[in-house]
Amino acid sequence: MTTIFIWISSISFLFYGISYFKSAHLQQEFVRYGLQKFGPLTAILEILGAVGLLVGLVSPLILLLASGGLTLLMLLGFGVRMKIGDGFWLSLPSFLFMLLNGYICYVTWQHYTA
Repeated sequence: MTTIFIWISSISFLFYGISYFKSAHLQQEFVRYGLQKFGPLTAILEILGAVGLLVGLVSPLILLLASGGLTLLMLLGFGVRMKIGDGFWLSLPSFLFMLLNGYICYVTWQHYTA
């Protein structure tokens, strides 16, 4: 089941990270957040995290780092969305991806330290 979660998260972050560079709408979202200078960095971190999740299928340490990084990224994203007043429902995707990657990180940590 964890492998399925890894694929879901990886594909989603690859899509979103690449889409940032092709979509004026996604770039405008970062302007709305007041974080326009962090948009490219965020997209690159999402792409690196997605690739890290896939590499992590054969390297638990990489999986731990990638899922932990994406968990932190989505925690920050959730906080930003709440701070600017988007409310819980609009912020829900970042919250769910935070939980998903947090779960992957937790399970990987359990296997890595066992």
